[in-house]
Formats: sequence, structure tokens, C-alpha cells
Amino acid sequence: MEMMLLFVCVLALVLIDVPIAVALGVVAVSAMVIGQGLASLPNLAIVMYQGATSFPLIAIPLFILAGAIMNASGISRRLIAFASAVLGFIRGGLAMVSIGASMFFAEISGSAVADVSALGSILIPAMKSKGYPSPVAAAVMSSAATLAVIIPPSIPMILYAVMAETSVVQMFVAGIVPGVLGGLGLMGMAYYFARRYNLPVEEAFRWPRIWQTFKEAFWAFFLPVIILGAIFGGIVTATEGAALAVVAALFIGLVIYRELDLAHLKAAMIEGGVQTAVVMLLVASSALLGNHLTEIQAPQQLARAITEFTNNKWFVLALLNVLFLLLGMFLHSAAAIILVVPVVMPLVKAVGIDPVHFGLIVTINLGIGQQTPPVASVLMVACSIAKATVWEVTRVNIYFIGVLFAVLMLVAYVPITGLGLVQLFYR
Repeated sequence: MEMMLLFVCVLALVLIDVPIAVALGVVAVSAMVIGQGLASLPNLAIVMYQGATSFPLIAIPLFILAGAIMNASGISRRLIAFASAVLGFIRGGLAMVSIGASMFFAEISGSAVADVSALGSILIPAMKSKGYPSPVAAAVMSSAATLAVIIPPSIPMILYAVMAETSVVQMFVAGIVPGVLGGLGLMGMAYYFARRYNLPVEEAFRWPRIWQTFKEAFWAFFLPVIILGAIFGGIVTATEGAALAVVAALFIGLVIYRELDLAHLKAAMIEGGVQTAVVMLLVASSALLGNHLTEIQAPQQLARAITEFTNNKWFVLALLNVLFLLLGMFLHSAAAIILVVPVVMPLVKAVGIDPVHFGLIVTINLGIGQQTPPVASVLMVACSIAKATVWEVTRVNIYFIGVLFAVLMLVAYVPITGLGLVQLFYR
């Protein structure tokens, strides 16, 4: 009962526009003072510091910085040119170019908001100029950007792995097949809308054009090969791989493409610092609430309550899917992971759900949450660029959300979809 009251208080504060980190901190401190008295306050700083200094979390600012540097180095333009050469001959090819470019960019940024900001500012106006309705252009770009949280390296996956005390690398591997399936499904839906609106073909299929754009984008493709190859090969940890990404991005931007200057580098560092501060403040403040929930044994109580009702892991998965789909509508993915995952992990382990499998389910759920109002952080960015209202875009986007939901159901109830590569290489 106390746990439910705490969550209701957090959601109430969030809904009246209190910053999530502040809401978590206020509720946690209030609960600690009421339950343990003022003597608990001197430990606050220590709990927050320890919660935000986990080694794997260092990967988050590094991947954000690497993505910002590569975007400033002209990678977006090169990826779009190559995707256009490969897919532009299909009706509605520019929509497929958007999805293909998002899949490539996802292998660098790990952030859906970064993806839609970097590529959407180029591709949404381009689609509108070719006759795409604004809601269609925004829906395509918004849903495609969500692939960045499924395809490795994914920032939500890093957060989940830290909170669930599982392997970041195995989480990355688990996301490969679902990410590709999601991309192909979104392309199929884009083709449906292309036929419906009689959208144009971009350019003829020409091998010389493909070869030319491939050569120009070679280093953009080579970067994720180096990073993910080193991580999956066990040469470096995910955190070390993130540092390698920054070094490689600097080398490519300064030496190979020669488009990165001090002004762009400064802007990239500021962007990385701001995004990192937001996430780390969430982590630190949620550590307070997590510490209090642990002391009152709330996770164990939840696990006991549900396992007394049912021990069927598939039914428990259905309940957890509903929970995270609802949370995704009101909370950012980082906040939902930090707030809820430590609470439900005892339940997940009690009914025999693989932590990596569950992490993939959580990630896709919260990726869908980036598309569903009222929060819908990625959707809001796409709507802003397209100059379309949220509800106009949502009427179209619901079809693309349906594709992502189908991937979620496939991953949840056909575990081999996500765990196949993990079992092949690590178990």
C-alpha cells in the first residue's frame, strides 16, 4: 500500500509539471522523514552519490558525445545520400530513406531524441517538399527514431542493465534482430502510405551512384563496426567502447571528413553535458527512493503478492507489458527504468523470466511510450519540425506504433527472437 502511495505521489507531481528528478527526490525525502525521522537526512548525499557513480553509466555521456560529434561531422548527410541511392527507386522511397538512415544513425547515437533531431531536421522538410502530408512525414521520422533505443548501442539498455545488474553487452546483442525486424516492418508500413497517397519515386536505381555514396559514407559505416565489433568480441567493455567511439568520432571528423571545427565540437560537448546532467540527476534522485523502497522491502512484497495470484510467467509478462506501456505514456524512458525496474526485478526472477529478455521487453515498451501522448518526447520533436499538431500526427502514427507493438509481442512471447543471438554467443 505504501509503495502504491509513493508512485501515485510521484505521478501527481509529474502531471502538474514538476521535473521528474525533483518529484522523485521530494517524495523520497518525505517518505524517509516520515518513516525514519530526521536522523535519516545526513545519509542523503551519500546515497545520491553512490547511485550516480556506477562505472557502466559513464557510457551514457560518451555515446551521447560521440553521436553529437558524428552529426556535426556531416554523417547525417552522408547516411541520407547512401540510403537514398539504395532505396530511392521504390515508391515513397524518401520515407524508407528516413527509416534506413535512422537505423544507421542508431548504431552511433543510442538516443531516439538525438536521432529525430539530427535526421528529422533534414528529412521532414525534404518529405514535405516532395508532397508528403506533414502528419505522414512526422510519423515516419518519429517512429523510425525509436529504433535507436532498440538497436545497439542503446542508452535505455545501459540504464536497464545497471538497474537490473545484468550484462550491457548481452542487452546490446539481444536488440539486433528486433531492431532489424522493426525497421523492415516500418518500411512496409511506409510503402502502404506511399501507395495510398501516390507518393513519388526519388531516383532511379544506379550502381555507380550507390558505389559513390558508399565511398563517401564509408567511415560512417566503419565506426559502428569498430565499436560494436570490439564490444561484442569481448575486447572492450561497453563503457570502454563508448570512449573508443568518442576517439574514433574525433578522428573521423577532424582528419577524414574535415568538417568538425571548434565551434561544432563545443556545441557537441555542451549538448552531451546537458543530456548527461538530466539523466544523472534522475539516477541520483531515484537512488533515494530506491533506497527507501528497499528498506521497507517493497519489491519483495510486490513479488509475493503477484506470485500468490499466479506463477505463470507469460501472464506476469502480460501484466508487466501493460504496466510499462502505461508508464511510457507519462514518464520518460530513463525515469521509468530507474523508478520501476529495481522494484519488479524480484518478481521477474521469482517467475523465471530471463533478465536480458525482460530488459528487451522493457526497452521496446518504453520506445513505444516515446510515441504515445501525453509525454511522447520523440513524437513532440517530430511534430515541432513538421509544424503539425500531435493529434494529426498520432492519427497516422498509430499504424507505425502497431508495427512496433507487433515486434514487442513477438519478442515477449517468442523469446528466441531476442535471445537467439545471446544464447548463440554467450550461453
